[in-house]
Amino acid sequence: MDRAKVFESIEKNLQLSFARSSGAGGQNVNKVNTKVRAAVSFEKVEGLSQSEREQAKFKLKNSVNGEGFVFVEAEDERFQERNRAIATERLKAKIIQAAALPKKRKKTKPSAASKEKRLLSKKLRGKIKALRSQRF
Repeated sequence: MDRAKVFESIEKNLQLSFARSSGAGGQNVNKVNTKVRAAVSFEKVEGLSQSEREQAKFKLKNSVNGEGFVFVEAEDERFQERNRAIATERLKAKIIQAAALPKKRKKTKPSAASKEKRLLSKKLRGKIKALRSQRF
């Protein structure tokens, strides 16, 4: 995965739309469009290998609409410019995280010390139970 290429293609193909936001802002909230909805066509995102692209499509299947756009909204701040930056970063993180391939699991065996410790604890537990059955 070429992160720089992915980020560049997202910024180049980014589509932003604005709406009135809820939350803080006082009277200003009723007249300024501070909510940002960022979208990017998933097919136009470059820098992903074929397997990473398939992985991301599978993970983002509920976030991609019928036209193939991935959406993110931001209405955290009172200023449109800050919300733009937040939405862009969220979109980048969402695509990068979805495209990350899981690492292969390496099979390991228990160490000799852990085997010895387990057997010792079993023997102690067995002695405790054996002592219960003895009559006084």
